Formats: sequence, C-alpha cells, structure tokens
Amino acid sequence: MRAIMVVGTASHVGKSLVTTALCRLLSRRGWRVAPFKGQNIALNSYVTGTGGEMGYAQAVQAWAAGVSPQVEMNPILLKPHGDMTFQLFCKGRSVGRTTTNQYYENFFDQGWQAVQESLARLGQEYDFLVCEGAGSPVEVHLKHRDLTNMKVAQHLNAPVVLVADIDRGGAFAHIIGTLELMEPDERALVKGIILNKFKGQREALEPGLEWLRERTGIPILGVVPQLENGFSSEDVLNLLDRTPESQQQAELTIAVVRLPRMYNFTDFDPLEAESNVRVVYLGPKERLNYPDAVIIPGTKTTIADLLVLQRTGMAEELQNYVAAGGTVLGICGGFQMMGQFLADPEGLEGHEGRFSGLDLFPLRTVITQQKIARQRTVSSRYPQEGLPVSGYNCTTDAPKSFCRKGKNETAKSLSSCSKTAAWGS
Repeated sequence: MRAIMVVGTASHVGKSLVTTALCRLLSRRGWRVAPFKGQNIALNSYVTGTGGEMGYAQAVQAWAAGVSPQVEMNPILLKPHGDMTFQLFCKGRSVGRTTTNQYYENFFDQGWQAVQESLARLGQEYDFLVCEGAGSPVEVHLKHRDLTNMKVAQHLNAPVVLVADIDRGGAFAHIIGTLELMEPDERALVKGIILNKFKGQREALEPGLEWLRERTGIPILGVVPQLENGFSSEDVLNLLDRTPESQQQAELTIAVVRLPRMYNFTDFDPLEAESNVRVVYLGPKERLNYPDAVIIPGTKTTIADLLVLQRTGMAEELQNYVAAGGTVLGICGGFQMMGQFLADPEGLEGHEGRFSGLDLFPLRTVITQQKIARQRTVSSRYPQEGLPVSGYNCTTDAPKSFCRKGKNETAKSLSSCSKTAAWGS
C-alpha cells in the first residue's frame, strides 16, 4: 500500500495539523485517502457510525480526506483517567482500565496485531494512508514498545516527514538530536523536514535552513507560518494557551468550568470560532460572576470532579447563578452533575457510593459497567424548535426501578459518557 508517515521532534509540534493538510491535499488530487494513528493517548474522542470510539484528531483528518471516520484509523485509544490509569479501547471497543505498566506488559503483542490488521483493512479500502506518529519517535525508554512511530513506518516502508516547532526555540537541536537517535534504517526513511509555527521573516531563517540541509542531507519541505487558529491539542494544556482577549468585543460571554479531569474540550471549538462569542475557562476556585451562559464539560471521573466543585465553592456559585436566572448547559459528566445524585455502586470511577449532585433538575445517574455508544440526530426544542442537532451519546439501559414519571421533561447527554446510566423525570 502507498503511505507516508508524519513524526515530530516532540509533542505539540504540529503533527496532527500536517497530517490533516496532507489528507486534504492528496484527496484533492484524486486519491482515496485515509489517516492512521496506531495508538493515541487522547482526552478527545469521537463515536463512529458503528458505535466505536476513536481519537477525535483522526476523525477530523478523515473529514479532511472526505471519508467517514472508522475505528481502524485509530485502533488503540487510551483515555486518561487522571489517576495514572487509562480506559483502553481496541478497535473502538472498551476492554477495561489499565495502568501504563500493565498496558505494556499485557497488551503490546495484542496491540501490534490490532495495528497490523487495521493497516491491512485500510489498505484494501484506500489508495493512500497518511500516518501520524505520537510524541517523539526516539524516546529511548519507550522505543522498544512504541506502536505508533517508526515501527509503523518500517512495517509500511513509508517515507517519513519530520516536523519541528520553531516557535518554542531549539528546533535545529531537536531535529539533529532526533535524527542522531534514530537507527540507520529508520533515518534512511526520513525524506523531508518541516519547520512549523514560524512567525518571523523567511529571509532571516534561510541561513539556518541552508545549514540544516548541508548538515543532514535531507530536504526542507516547507516552513509553515504560525496559524491563528490551529489544530486543537489533544490534552487540556492547550486551554492555557488560548487567549480570549481577541474576543473582548464579543456580544456573548460563555464560561466553561475547567474541571480537573475534563475531556472532549473540542466540543467548544465551534463556540471559539464565533467572532461574537467570548469563551472563558474558569478553574473551580475562580469566581463565576455573571456570564451569559455556563457550560459544565465532560469528565472521565464525574464524581471526583463533582466533589472538587463542592469543596471549592463552585457548586454553590452554580446553584446561585441558576437561581438568579442563569443558563447552564451540562455535557456528559457535567450534565450528570446537574442532577439530584450520582451513584457508583462498584467504585468503577474510584469513588464507591452515592453522592449528592447540584440538584438543578430531577435527574439520577448510576455508573455501570456496560455502555452503548451511538450517533444521534434529534430536533431541538430550545431556543428554536425543530432544528436538527447531530452528535453522539453513550448510555446504558436504565433499570425500571430507577425511572420516575412526572414532569414532561427529557434529559439527554450531548456528548460521550463513560459507562453511565442517566434518567430524567
């Protein structure tokens, strides 16, 4: 199969953006293209049409290529729980929780088998694969168990593009160091270098580029300027780099509660793309004040984050805000927090027992082992009735003893949930 591999000198250098751009460029040239990332550790996920979960970045790359996302594009997904454990997905299905050591001791061979099977499947369906690495391809303590970088490139005999972030400084040292730590057969696959996030004058950079060409013998494929709105990061650290000052003249201010273990924060990208909307991220210890609306986001540890809101006083601030007429939207775990109580009878998220929620409306949530992930299209009731809303949710069947009849209200989660059953009344 025809393929190209994008690796980076470090995390956050722009591998996902370059991979996405290559998917679009090759698609425009008439190729049927698929993205691929063997293993992804990500806080943001996407539910496919078949109900499988994959990294959100690979879903975006599939859309850029003009194809539907499928779990083979990211066969191994690790969702961090924030307590040194991960929820492990293989080909879209959850196979339990694991620590880092358990994962590498017990899953490496099975994981490599899943990677090879997924590559074979995609090779039958697509003309060209654009593969993305993770972090650095030369972490000496991880290299023997790396399922994402040069092992994939060697398996496919794919030419490799090395991406470096020149904005943070040290890019030339990062490139030379990465190449020096590669094995000779790995370095032979590197066919080009891209310098990303450049802000200065290209002419001033040219002497450095010439030195790099002579020093490595590898062509410089391009210098990519810093983009004002680049590709979303796959971890919450990216939120610290977002600058709401550019939206000071916005008509609406929406506050997002920055939960300690929030995930799927790509849900807010459409809001940040609106020029008349200012999105601010507030930590649990910050004052809520009076925004036009508040969003409580998703989280992998709903009860633990709820307890943080209660300890810091943010829970009381949210309750007072609603009592004064404020609007609050909850997504996934944030939605469940808004109910009367949450119960985790088996301690699946680490806190066994029953806990009081924010009590903003009559909803009860019980965390269970099994979940059903599916895409949904519904019609809105507010602010305008009948608008189609597409997304996905994850639920389990609710035992009848927990369902209550009463008001004509239906509560629905707007994003993915982690092994939960929730009911409105």
